[in-house]
Amino acid sequence: MTSVVLAGCSGYHPAPKAFHEAVIQPYRLDSGDRLRVTVFEQQGLTGNYTVDQAGYIAFPLVGSIPARGHTIKQIESQLATKLREGYLRDPDVSVEVDRYRSFFIMGEVGQGGQYSYVAGMTVQNAIAIAGGYSPRANQRSVDITRTINGEVMTGRVSISDPIMAGDTIYVRERLF
Repeated sequence: MTSVVLAGCSGYHPAPKAFHEAVIQPYRLDSGDRLRVTVFEQQGLTGNYTVDQAGYIAFPLVGSIPARGHTIKQIESQLATKLREGYLRDPDVSVEVDRYRSFFIMGEVGQGGQYSYVAGMTVQNAIAIAGGYSPRANQRSVDITRTINGEVMTGRVSISDPIMAGDTIYVRERLF
């Protein structure tokens, strides 16, 4: 009996400090995010642009702009700088996230899979979207895999913790 209990605990990894710090930092863009870019008085440049698999957005006139790991403010600044280099005298650029990249949920939920992320979501919200818990689910905590500063980390968090776009949530089976 003791070996069963110890085997269940061997996979326990508390969430690293960076997990909790990441949710209070400015949002960092990655593949799958769709941006709404507005260039004041330039209808031909205003539109939706998706961060591609390589982490770039393709923008008219200036070409590919690196977006992976950058904040919205950094993208605004990059675009304005590039447009100022021979295209527009004083560009007024505004960028906002139109659609966040998906999150993934698997394990002991009604229907695991890929779902649309909404800012401010918690683990409990994500589980509800995935059809709730299965009868065998551990309902106290989950494991989340998250990329922070280019490093993939996994940690155990409570169901009231916030999630981030791109997270993979694993709802474990309870022991008894």
